[in-house]
Amino acid sequence: MSVVAVFGGRSEIGLAVATRLAPGATVVLAARPGSLDAEVAACQTAGAARVETVEFDADDIAAQPGLVDAIEDRVGPIDVAVLAFGVLGNQSAAERDAEAAAALLHTDFIAQAALLTVLADRMRLRGSGTLVAFSSVAGARVRRANYVYGSAKAGLDGFASGLADALHGSGVHLVIARPGFVIGRMTEGMTPAPFSSTPDQVADAVVARIRRGKGADLWIPWQLRPLFAAARFAPRWLWRRMPR
Repeated sequence: MSVVAVFGGRSEIGLAVATRLAPGATVVLAARPGSLDAEVAACQTAGAARVETVEFDADDIAAQPGLVDAIEDRVGPIDVAVLAFGVLGNQSAAERDAEAAAALLHTDFIAQAALLTVLADRMRLRGSGTLVAFSSVAGARVRRANYVYGSAKAGLDGFASGLADALHGSGVHLVIARPGFVIGRMTEGMTPAPFSSTPDQVADAVVARIRRGKGADLWIPWQLRPLFAAARFAPRWLWRRMPR
């Protein structure tokens, strides 16, 4: 029985990935304190053999190794780990408040890099496993409109890319998902950008890549890859029109 752990168990994308991988699996939803009844029910309805919940504070880096140990002691080795936590933050506040900027960078980059390290180390020793990290097109070329969030994603993208190279040949795969604008709770009230997607579309693409047994870069939708490759050296006025 495979074990799927979603760190950020209330995330729309994370839950969508979990329900697609749920049939016959043990699903672990790690999230901050509060009810996860709806998320547990969704996984059970999707066919999970077992659903467990654990409290998880993404920003508490010191607690991450113990949390992973506790999960694996309870349900066995994690086969698929999905890092689905993160915040958009407040750009205007982060421009004026150093602590606000640091908090956003900590959650969206530092805490993610730390947890990837913990999980990759355990999977590498076992010689198997799949990691999923969510980067963003916002990190492909950091822009004025959201440069604090974008720089966090750029840092995570670079870290995950290097880690994927380091894991080559180890039996561990790292999927680096780079969605464009995702229409969901996190972006409610914002105007969708070109090539937007939904949490279900992102989850479909991620799960398809997991089932292929391969890591690597995953642009969602795929049209974003050539778009950003072509625009990499474009002038700033063109970048302002790119999806985010």
